[in-house]
Amino acid sequence: MQRLCVDTQFGRLTLVEEAGAITAVRWNGADAGAPTALLKEAAQQLVEYDAGTRESFDLPLKVRGSAFQQDVCAMMRAIPFGETVTYGDIARELGAMPQAVGQACGGNPIPIIIPCHRVMGAKGLTGFSGAGGVETKVALLRHEGAAGLLI
Repeated sequence: MQRLCVDTQFGRLTLVEEAGAITAVRWNGADAGAPTALLKEAAQQLVEYDAGTRESFDLPLKVRGSAFQQDVCAMMRAIPFGETVTYGDIARELGAMPQAVGQACGGNPIPIIIPCHRVMGAKGLTGFSGAGGVETKVALLRHEGAAGLLI
């Protein structure tokens, strides 16, 4: 497992690569091993996202978890930049309960790249499992121009 850190306005993010795919984004952490071409590309895409010049990521990802976790992550990955959906929206698509979707969102191993911050509760803003909690979620949504949804 190799890791490369990137400093962003959302904190220090550690990209984790295993077997040719990004498997995690974690807050804080430390570099480990020589950075691979994939880690360098992922870091560059995060820098571009942070600078406001990239709206989507084009990276091989490997989501560890149940088939349901993988399905929820696939649905989140399809949410366009600057837009939001609710847990209920995803639940209806997958034939599941919103609470189960919320748990899967909270277990997203690759936040930001898989944009769990774009998923809201039926009544608006909900928690965020990344460092800084809901404040980081708000910062990500503001960065994407979705802050009007928070009012």
